[in-house]
Amino acid sequence: MDVKLKKMVLVINGVERIFMCDPQRDKLSDVLRRLGLTGVKVGCGTGVCGSCSVILNGKVIRSCTKKITAVEEYSEITTIEGIGNPQHLHPLQVAWMNCGAVQCGFCVPGFIVSASQLLKENPDPTREEVRAWFQKTRNICRCTGYKQIVDAVMTAAKVIRGECSIEDIQFKNPADGEFYGKPVVRPTALAKVTGLADYGDDQALKMPDGTLYGAVVQPRVAHHAKILAIHTEEAEKMPGVYKVITAKDLIAAGGSNIMAEGQFHERSTVMTPSRKIFQDEKLYRYGDVVALVLADNQLDAREAAKKVTVDIEPLPEYLTYLDAVLPDSIRVHDDTPNIFCEQPVLKGAGLEDAEKVQEMIDDAPVVVEGSFYSSREPHLSIEGCVLQAYWDENGVMNIQCKSQGTYSSIGRIGNSVGVPKDKFRIIMNPTGASFGWSTNAGDLCLVAAGVVCTGRPVSLSMTYEEHQHFSGKRCPAYSNGRLACTKDGKIIAAEFDYGMDHGAYSWGGDDVMTKPARFAFWPYNVPNVAGLVRIANTNHAFGTAYRSYGSPQAYTLSEPLMDMMAEKLGMDPFEFRYQNIARPGDTNINSYPFRQYPMEKMMDTMRPIYEEAVKRAKQEDTPEKRRGVGIAWGGFNVTEGATDSAEVALELAPNGKIIKYDTWHELGQGGDVGSLMVTLEALKELKITPEDVQLIQNDTGKCPDTGMAGASRSLYMDGNATKIAAKKLLDAMRKPDGTFRTYEEMKAEGIETKYLGRYETTTTPGLTRLDPNTGIGDPTPAYTYCLNMAEVEVDTKTGKATVLRFTCVDMVGKVGNIDAVNGQAYGGISHSIGFALSEDYQDVKKHNNMAGAGVPTIMDTPDEINVIHMPITIEDGPFGSSGASEAFQASGHCAVLNGIYRACGVRIHEIPALPSKIKAGLDAIAAGKEPEAPKKYFLGSDLYEELENIKENPVQFGGNDFFTPLGDADAERFF
Repeated sequence: MDVKLKKMVLVINGVERIFMCDPQRDKLSDVLRRLGLTGVKVGCGTGVCGSCSVILNGKVIRSCTKKITAVEEYSEITTIEGIGNPQHLHPLQVAWMNCGAVQCGFCVPGFIVSASQLLKENPDPTREEVRAWFQKTRNICRCTGYKQIVDAVMTAAKVIRGECSIEDIQFKNPADGEFYGKPVVRPTALAKVTGLADYGDDQALKMPDGTLYGAVVQPRVAHHAKILAIHTEEAEKMPGVYKVITAKDLIAAGGSNIMAEGQFHERSTVMTPSRKIFQDEKLYRYGDVVALVLADNQLDAREAAKKVTVDIEPLPEYLTYLDAVLPDSIRVHDDTPNIFCEQPVLKGAGLEDAEKVQEMIDDAPVVVEGSFYSSREPHLSIEGCVLQAYWDENGVMNIQCKSQGTYSSIGRIGNSVGVPKDKFRIIMNPTGASFGWSTNAGDLCLVAAGVVCTGRPVSLSMTYEEHQHFSGKRCPAYSNGRLACTKDGKIIAAEFDYGMDHGAYSWGGDDVMTKPARFAFWPYNVPNVAGLVRIANTNHAFGTAYRSYGSPQAYTLSEPLMDMMAEKLGMDPFEFRYQNIARPGDTNINSYPFRQYPMEKMMDTMRPIYEEAVKRAKQEDTPEKRRGVGIAWGGFNVTEGATDSAEVALELAPNGKIIKYDTWHELGQGGDVGSLMVTLEALKELKITPEDVQLIQNDTGKCPDTGMAGASRSLYMDGNATKIAAKKLLDAMRKPDGTFRTYEEMKAEGIETKYLGRYETTTTPGLTRLDPNTGIGDPTPAYTYCLNMAEVEVDTKTGKATVLRFTCVDMVGKVGNIDAVNGQAYGGISHSIGFALSEDYQDVKKHNNMAGAGVPTIMDTPDEINVIHMPITIEDGPFGSSGASEAFQASGHCAVLNGIYRACGVRIHEIPALPSKIKAGLDAIAAGKEPEAPKKYFLGSDLYEELENIKENPVQFGGNDFFTPLGDADAERFF
């Protein structure tokens, strides 16, 4: 290739910088990052997210789409590095750190750069002016829900105007040493607000000579097809290309090419793993990878990847659950039916005979029924798949990546690349969020395969579109349900049938399937239940973890049915729920007592807020702008169940500091500050401060296995393990007179200075997985609870719904760090709003970027988000804490959907609630018709026939030694 370069001069952060550029290919962001200004982050790469924002000649622009040829020489450019540095912070940077506005931090430099220009032009903005500014500059945050970002701008503005000092806005260590619950600043915040945190692509720029850069080959010619041939010849001839790797190359190098998958549900029909690293026989979905191109630089690798072609024979494509389970549908995977697992739920009369529940509902005084669909929600983290791999000096494969489970990633790689498990070291890069997709190790397998096949270091950065097609999504679900009540509004029985779409690959499907089986009609007292959850393979994006994993699908059915029943009874939806929440002595749908019963107290707290909101909606309702208030209960489990465990280590260092080793994976949710908070509390006797603690985290070469960041488990498990390690360390340090030994004294006396703490959920009695024949079970020791209320406006001209205010009363136990928990609440609520109104990944052509997939902007998210934490402590939780994060995204979407109905009478049965759907419903009402609702879905067979089939074909519970049948041993918990 004949490359012609151009010399340029730009005034960057006040200094003239001379550089060479490629006028044909370089964007402004490319040049700035090559100059070492890696505070300029590139997320979407298409000008959507604003993480690359810089100031060009006094205007905020997105540098990832600005061609270098469109920038005049000697233009003035300001990046985050020109705003402030660690020694001289700008008020905005300090405010971001101290207002909880830093989570994953990937978007932070772009926001602060944008905000600095706003405050130059308007040093005294209102909150609405701040929001309008970020809407104009198109800065997107997926983590925070924007509220704390606006808080930070307003706080910094006060400093700039001279109304307070910079010291006034900073957190100060409490004199009494009581840190727990306080807004301690995240240890990683300083690097993030100054642009100095080296995320995956920043690490890629700093790799040594000899590194190869990868580009994936995704044919994108079909969702389902036989592969007849893969042609790599043209790609191999392209400039800079070192090697094009396909399945045959990896197998020749000793790999199996098969990712490890583990099924554990007794009814799973999956016997062999279904996912390959490189597809060589079939394409099962649009994002499948057939080859990896490795070249001397990323651009050459991507150009060469375009030259790889694939000959195919198209096969039938099943893009929804409903298509895949039709009687004449062929199998997606030859060795298993498309419906590969089922979980029944039977309670009360249903335990004796499921059809008795059917009869009870048929004969009940008041019955409502409906069918619902929850969408294939994309995670839309601003940073996608970016990682590096290399052999280290000890012959160990190091993978620097984004992972919610560094140790579990090793198991999921398995023997796929031919490297023994004890020869892997997984290290988390600073991470630009995940929300669940990084629990899957497919990208780790790709980059590891590159190293195995070449022997050289490999860096892989997918484009955002490649990442969007490659990564898993939330499982869509179709559901049918009925709810029966007495005339005075007491629930008699419930019936439900869920069909979950797990996409092309089955791993994890038999786990997520158990969540609707636990959280449908939660936390109500439902005495009789007949339910079934089924999960199937299709030819779409595979299902994977996403915050609140499996429970939003449950609430998508049960919470609208609760509203529909209230309306049919002529009751207020709040009152109907209040009458039917579980109270001590009542059991959940799995026939066990609730672990906690905060429901009545939570509703009492919400009641006056709800009544005021309803009053306000009536006053502000107009024919053009209809107003309504929606309510929805939700919650989620804490820990992975009866076999969960966590280890941490605490060490006294020579300088007197405490070193904490763990894998509380920090993806923005607060793994750093969470680990710090429990350490400060556990070692409170030493009177240490945050400055006395050094965290070494998320590196399997240095840290014990604290487990995965998921199941709202991290605080509960890490905190309890930290208590154990802290007791050991304190006991070792304590002298007979009650004072504590120094490091030097311990060494002199031959006393160990490092101690491991291990916590297991087996310490909680009576835990059991769900019985595969009945759904009876009690899998986790603690829960989180959320009662959500959305105040919604519907524009009757366009059908657009807007959430004006959102209130959440939660029970997450004692709060460990108030800013971190609030941030998880605001962020989860913003995801819920997006889930309800806009987010989807069904159309792979339309939904291939953040904007097309419906990511909420700042103006799509209300500034008025009120979160009320109930002051309730969890008995077995560390320091009274439970978990957080996931409950905040479990059912908020249902509050929005119920609010839409209360506003304008349109019930959205299939989300997202796009304006076109709402407008169609409004038009039907105007024409005197009922808005169209879906007919009962065919989910594979009749519900009661399938329940009878399961009854006639019971399976062994699996021989789990932690299973204790429901009986006398549990009597205390019932009474």
